[in-house]
Amino acid sequence: MDRKYNRILIKLSGEALAGAKSSGLDFDVITNICKSIKKAADTGVQIGIVVGGGNFWRGRSSGGMDRTTADHIGMLATAMNALAVSDTLKSLGMNVRVQTAISMIEVAEPFIRNRAVRHMEKGRVVIFGCGTGSPFFSTDTAAALRAAEIESDILFKATMVDGVYNKDPHKFNDAVKYDTISFDEVLAKQLGVMDASAASMCRENKIPVLVFDLNRPDNIVDAVLGENVGTVVQA
Repeated sequence: MDRKYNRILIKLSGEALAGAKSSGLDFDVITNICKSIKKAADTGVQIGIVVGGGNFWRGRSSGGMDRTTADHIGMLATAMNALAVSDTLKSLGMNVRVQTAISMIEVAEPFIRNRAVRHMEKGRVVIFGCGTGSPFFSTDTAAALRAAEIESDILFKATMVDGVYNKDPHKFNDAVKYDTISFDEVLAKQLGVMDASAASMCRENKIPVLVFDLNRPDNIVDAVLGENVGTVVQA
């Protein structure tokens, strides 16, 4: 199969891993996602994955907790998700490495950019946990950062909607979907595709972002093959 990209970075939200549950892990959903990732990998594309942690912890809802502490708890939540996705991919016969931005050498490698790239060149999927390793940064920003560091061709942002709209399609029947849109428009219109730091980083590093619906997991492999999926955000 002819693929469009050589190296991709996939951002998986924690909520996506919970499926219909409000929290935790739905391994039927995770298995379907991982099967599509395997199909994509079978095309020869190199894959990195950044996972969120919202299925276990949302720092914004932590009440009066210190923000730094809340964000550190969120980073640990992403590590749990990274290990769950890694185990499922391994069960499908894939070679996987987990790297974390916070040192936990008993369960994962520390994030080392050159090692991550080497893993991907050898056909291994690399899952990045613990966000950027610093508080006050979202996992969207972590995805943009890792995409820039590994020189990804594109950032795949797997969401619960099938693209970028001019307003919330769950609330407005007349919402209009974009096939393509610029980072400047996303920022100016505050469309909520990703936070401003992540969008600015992708814009500055000329990394396009493909926003698509993960409710159909095969969108991942279809996007790798260049099919028209979701919305492309670009400079």
